[in-house]
Order: sequence, then structure tokens, then C-alpha cells
Amino acid sequence: MVRKRVSGEGVGVVEVGKTQAVAAAEGAAGDAGGVARARLPLLDVLRGVAILGTLMSNVWIFAGPGAEWGVLSGNTGISAGADLTSLAGMAETVFQSLANGKFLSMLTILFGVGLAIQFRSAAKRGQPWPGRYKWRALFLFAEGTVHFVFVFAWDVLMGYAVVALLVAWLLTRSARAQRVTWIAMGGLHLAAMTLLTAATLLAPGGKTGDGAGSGAGSGPDASTVKLYAEGGYTEQIAFRLSHALALRMEPVLSFALLVFLFLLGVRLFRAGAFQGDEAGRRIRRRLAGWGLGIGLPLTTLTVLGGSDFFLLERYGAAPVLAIGYLGLIGMVMDRLRHPGPLASAVTSALTSVGRTALSCYVLQNVLAMLACYGIGLGLASRWADNGPWWVMGLWAAICLVLVTGASLWLRRFEHGPLESVQKRLLRR
Repeated sequence: MVRKRVSGEGVGVVEVGKTQAVAAAEGAAGDAGGVARARLPLLDVLRGVAILGTLMSNVWIFAGPGAEWGVLSGNTGISAGADLTSLAGMAETVFQSLANGKFLSMLTILFGVGLAIQFRSAAKRGQPWPGRYKWRALFLFAEGTVHFVFVFAWDVLMGYAVVALLVAWLLTRSARAQRVTWIAMGGLHLAAMTLLTAATLLAPGGKTGDGAGSGAGSGPDASTVKLYAEGGYTEQIAFRLSHALALRMEPVLSFALLVFLFLLGVRLFRAGAFQGDEAGRRIRRRLAGWGLGIGLPLTTLTVLGGSDFFLLERYGAAPVLAIGYLGLIGMVMDRLRHPGPLASAVTSALTSVGRTALSCYVLQNVLAMLACYGIGLGLASRWADNGPWWVMGLWAAICLVLVTGASLWLRRFEHGPLESVQKRLLRR
């Protein structure tokens, strides 16, 4: 039974040294997670930051030559080599480096937190697990498939759905099984990224030494660039479908990392990392210290190492720095107990995006597609020679639309559009 398994899980948590006070606070948070109106405020802010930060990375894909396919050709930006001696090149490199993979890792951790909350809520109500959650994951996979086909080839929802089902099952196992899986997946992923990077360096033509890791590859062919700049919408859909195996490579490549980060989110939630008490604040300080202290130097080294270190940057250094981001944002929120008008407005805006995270994630990619591709405004080809500034401006503009739209929507509705559809389908 679920109650029995949760009891076993509690023993595992005590084994890692959690105090009785933190255990009680965690239980209260889990109970609150099962009630629609009782939310952990910090989680909504973190989700909002993660969604806007994910766009901070993806916007360069939309704006680059060859768009989605350009990533596989070495194009992760709009500048050829992003010359660090120029202000524009430095701005593009810093902008991308602070975002590339970091907010995606943060979003993955938060998915794990959400899974832990739903597991605790089901146990509190005496419901079987995974129970209805299987349908939630199925909806996520279906939505991700639609998103992949019609909007954006580098969708993350399909991978999240598959990993969520595995981790949901793992939550019914013992604390020791979860801990062993967590460590094994982390080790497996780190070994794989290290070996792939070594293979890249040892391959003929390796060690590019471009110093930026942006756009150092041969680039996409002219026909692909033309497809996204001038091609029709149905042609782009057909291209995604015909190249689905290559375009769905990232969830396969990062599967072990996704499992690791999901389980990390579960562990952080159970440890009370998102609570408003002193124990939670202490954990957030440690996350910020270790995550930023290790993640920033690693990110700097991998970025300066060039495009040959792209895998270690996005899938190695990025998760570490994402942990630091979590802690840093939490520390900032801890200091805003009595925020002024500006801080209150920013917090409210991020909370609105966080509460409509699924809808905002899809909408931001739709807006970027319509802005950059030839089926819309075609800015990627029209402004290709104008440097990186317009891309940063596009990101800011889409963020403003998301923040405004989410805030206005929640004044009238309790959930976001896609969130409401999901809930209605699950009720059936």
C-alpha cells in the first residue's frame, strides 16, 4: 500500500540526517501540495524564472541560421565565432553562457519537486500511486509531441513525461533504491559526457579553440537555411518529421541526467529546501555557495574551451550552476519579506508565469517561431547582419508578453489555458 511505502521512505529520509522539526515541516508542505490553493510561494517564483530563462537559451536557436537544424551543425548563436574582443560578441557569449542548459536543468529539478508533492498528496489521501499520475504523464507526452511537430523541434516535455513515469515508480521503492539510482545515474551521465568530449577532442579536426563555443561548426546547408527563412509551414513540419530521430536526440543523450535531476528535486523537497523556516534558508545558502562556487568556474572554463566542450558545458557545468541559481533566488526571496513596490511587482509577475508554466513554455516558442521564421516576421533572415542585440530585445519583448498575459489571465481564471485542459481531461 502507498501508506506503507511512504513510511519506508520516511525512514530513508531520517537516515540522511533530517531533524524531526524539518520532517514535520516537510509533511505540512506535502499536504499543502495536494490542495489547489495552498502553494509554496518560492516554487512558483522559481518556475517563472526557469521558464523565462529557458527562452533565454532557446531564442538563439530560433534566431540562428538553419534554426532548429542549425544546432546540430554547430550553430548555437547568430555570430560566426562570437568575437570576444567586440562588445557585441562578448554580450552574446555572456548572455548565452549564463542561460545555456542552466534554466533547463532548473526546470527539470522543479519537475521532480512537483512529482514529490503529488506523491505526498496521493499518500495523504490514501490514493494508489502512480494512479492518476500516469494519465498526467501521458497528457504531457501527447502535448510535447504536438509541440514538437507543430512548433519547436527541441521540445523537452516528451522526455519529461517518460522520465516522470520512471521516477514515479521509483518513489514506491525504498529510500536506498532511490539513493542508489540517483548516484548511479549521475555517475553514468558524467562518464558519458566526459567520454564524448574526449572523443571530440581526439577526432580529426578536433580542438577548434574558437574560444566561444558558438557557431564554430560547419553550419547548416543552404537549403535548410532557406527552409526556415522562406519555406512554408507544412514544409517545416515535414522536415521535423523526416528528421525526428536526430531532432529527438537530446532527451536520449541526457536521459540519465534527467533522472538524476528529477530525483534531486525529490530529495530537495523532502529535505525542506523550499520551506520558509531557518532550516530551509540554511539549505538555500548552501545550494548557492556550492552551486555558484563550482558552477561559475566550470562554465567559464568550458565556454573558453570552445565548441568541443559544448557537451560538458550544457550537460555538465550547467546542472551545477542551476543548483546555485536555485539557492541564490531563494536567498533573494528570503530577504524580500517586506518587499517594496518594484520588488513586489517583479515577484508577482514571476509567480504568474510560474503558475501558468506549461502554457507559457509553449506560448514563448510559438511567439519566437512567428517572429523569427519566414512564416511570420522573418526577423532571423532580415536582421541576420545586425548583431545579437535584436535577439536579446526579442527575448525581453516575449518575456513582457508572457508576464502581462499570465497576470491578466490569472485575474479571471485559476489555472493557465493548457493547465485547465489538462485538469478537465484528467477528471474524465
